[in-house]
Amino acid sequence: MPASDKSLLASIHDVSPRFSDQIDRLADRLARHLGEPRFAMLVVPDHWGEAPIAGNRAFHARLRDWHATGVELFVHGWFHRDDSRHAGAATGFKARHMTAGEGEFLGLDGEEALDRMRRGRALIEDIVGAEVAGFIAPAWLYGPGALAALSTAGFAIAEDHLRVWSPLDGRVLARGPVVTWASRSQGRIASSIAFAALARHALAPMRTVRVAVHPGDTGVPRLLDSIDATFGRLLHGRKPGRYRDLLTA
Repeated sequence: MPASDKSLLASIHDVSPRFSDQIDRLADRLARHLGEPRFAMLVVPDHWGEAPIAGNRAFHARLRDWHATGVELFVHGWFHRDDSRHAGAATGFKARHMTAGEGEFLGLDGEEALDRMRRGRALIEDIVGAEVAGFIAPAWLYGPGALAALSTAGFAIAEDHLRVWSPLDGRVLARGPVVTWASRSQGRIASSIAFAALARHALAPMRTVRVAVHPGDTGVPRLLDSIDATFGRLLHGRKPGRYRDLLTA
């Protein structure tokens, strides 16, 4: 496949006033690798109910500035905290082991999921004066209610661990695992570094690769080294892309 047809989609998760310094550090780091702020930011309207964006005019200005430079903005849940009771072994396993209590949309019913999606969208679009790029659930976890809500919420793009798709028509836009890192334990740090090292080579032939970073990554030098190595390798023979490019590919 020609290099001009291969792209890298980068994203910064958990964009919130709660993590202002970490987000700035990640944005600077990604811009250095990509040559420009050609990445997505996943915005949490009120992280864990402790960092509301709604009344934070300084953060509004930052969102507008990021958007003006070309950063794509996604709705990333509402609270980013999972307060649901989970029925069923499979869902309970995901809630316990695939995230640290942050799979907000894993257990919501369709009505509540749709309400949070719509409120998040309205908040961010009112701030920046433009449409958001799409919706990505916290921890990339969607329950049946969230998936049903996506079909009527009107978002152009959504993604999970293994794919990017358009909820408008169900079309899969890209496939393959997202490369990301976990900082909440030594075991997860080690396993995410190992996966990234493997992915740098295994995913190189793919048309589209995705790399996602989180505020917690900035506190672990080993993760930052792995992030740098991953961007350095995966950008060989491919260009930084935008999620919206996938809609017309």
